[in-house]
Amino acid sequence: MISWFLRRLGQILPTLLILSFGIFALQQLMPGDPALILAGEERGDPAVLAQIRAELMLDRPLLEQYAHWLWRLLHGDFGFSWRIRVPVGELLLDKLPVTAQLASMSFVIGVAIGVPAGVISAVAKDKPLDWLMNAVALFGISMPNFWLGIMMILLFSVQLGWLPPSGYVPLWEDPWQSLATTIMPAFVLGTGVASVLMRHTRAAMLGALEQDYIRTARAKGVVERSVIARHALRNALIPVVTLGTIEFGRLLAGAVLTEQIFSIPGFGKLVVDAVFNRDYPVVQGVVLATALIFVALSLVADILYMLINPRLRAA
Repeated sequence: MISWFLRRLGQILPTLLILSFGIFALQQLMPGDPALILAGEERGDPAVLAQIRAELMLDRPLLEQYAHWLWRLLHGDFGFSWRIRVPVGELLLDKLPVTAQLASMSFVIGVAIGVPAGVISAVAKDKPLDWLMNAVALFGISMPNFWLGIMMILLFSVQLGWLPPSGYVPLWEDPWQSLATTIMPAFVLGTGVASVLMRHTRAAMLGALEQDYIRTARAKGVVERSVIARHALRNALIPVVTLGTIEFGRLLAGAVLTEQIFSIPGFGKLVVDAVFNRDYPVVQGVVLATALIFVALSLVADILYMLINPRLRAA
């Protein structure tokens, strides 16, 4: 186990280094000059622009800027927001609970709907129930999140008045109000996850149900429910776990349109505002934090593989 972890760590560290440089370098391709935005009414004064560029090291070569940024990162310093002069680390810690709550709720909804639907669809292959579930899943994949979000606001907020149309209340302040403000965006995001998980679970289950060990279990008289749950589903879960970790990482990265529609102050809204303001440190911090989340989730997925399939522990 320790040797496996060290091998994985040896793969992750170079990947993170390459990612950090890519994040920093691609940021420079964004159009516009941050100094012009930060100068405000004094943007016509060359001395003011030169002073801002010098303070932010925008007048230095790219590699020197990257080395300075990387050195601060290694010391746990993400820098300061150029726009509001707040440490980027504080902004990330402030927005992470919001996005984590929304992503967790969305993922639970997606798994609760998608995995059982995929299993049922595989068991009922080529029957009307299978066709219906595939049609619903295709609709869920094709339906834009922003359209579903607007329709839900019109129905549950405007017409019925059951839920607030937008805003966010922290979970620790008022759990019920927090649930009321996040259930609609969570359902909007969860339907997309459920549709993807349903299709992949169905495909994995169909492959598992055709294996010899399934036929052997049935020949021995094992109850069909046990064949499906204990034998087929357990072996079909490995590709589903892979997809699930990717989908959860995508949710944590921030669903930009959904957060904008429902005014959820998470990662998505933070990075959109930072891009419009040319606030490079914030954009870099959010993207790097997202990359770290995906790396951590890939490790979690590998551990889950070993728990699901004991044969992988000896590999």
